[in-house]
Amino acid sequence: MMKVDKEKCIGCSLCVNDCIVRDINLVNGKANINNITCIKCGHCIAVCPRNAVSTNEYKMEDVKEYNKEEFEVNEENLLNFIKFRRSIRNFKDKDVENEKLQKIIEAGRFTQTGSNSQDVSYVVIKNGIDKLREMILESLSQMGQELLNNLNEETIKFKTYAEMWVKMYEDYKVNPKKGDRVFFNAPAVVLVISNSQVNGALASSNMELMTNALGLGTFFSGFFIRAAQGNKKIMDYLGLDESKQIVTCMVIGYPNIKYLRTTPRKIAEISWM
Repeated sequence: MMKVDKEKCIGCSLCVNDCIVRDINLVNGKANINNITCIKCGHCIAVCPRNAVSTNEYKMEDVKEYNKEEFEVNEENLLNFIKFRRSIRNFKDKDVENEKLQKIIEAGRFTQTGSNSQDVSYVVIKNGIDKLREMILESLSQMGQELLNNLNEETIKFKTYAEMWVKMYEDYKVNPKKGDRVFFNAPAVVLVISNSQVNGALASSNMELMTNALGLGTFFSGFFIRAAQGNKKIMDYLGLDESKQIVTCMVIGYPNIKYLRTTPRKIAEISWM
């Protein structure tokens, strides 16, 4: 629950005014958190000028005091950082440290979620990546073959993908290293799990920024999602219930390529109202 240290509280009402669910009021000139409609968003902890609010549900060690040097990012540098990011499919034969993977997940953990549900979880695959790779390629090949065997007016648009999936598995069976067109020989995969596509995608976006800041590279594998979701064998291997939704699959490693500039994009379509 959320708690207020009455000795520290000065009754400024900042937490009262900032509480989106109106769960805080003043009692005898002190903030009182009712813990009835509270969603544990932590705004009251962040806004209090006297550091009078705390909770016993999360680690208060996560709380950091604001200072400009550590918290502010120059807007032009941030925009350039975003522009310079590239999806990486060419990785060095080098392990990714668990400490760096943990920091990437931290970026996801502190990303906002609807109603502060914090319903995003993660699966990290390193040691079991070889077996998983083969399972994914086999699943894609089976889906591709099924599509090719049942082409009609609705499915003909997927013919190119179906042929590609079958060929990917054939190439892999001939040369597992050269034929890896799922993970591209990356040493680590991080799955972002959530029943909310929005929450999972928001976390993934911040995680990608952290990945790049750590000198790593990543790409989001849509083929993995297609092969894994609904496949009991793969979901069991991942330790996931079939009802769980894999929102993104981040393939992570050290880039074996160096980009020298940003790339152009289409002009943004904007309607000013």
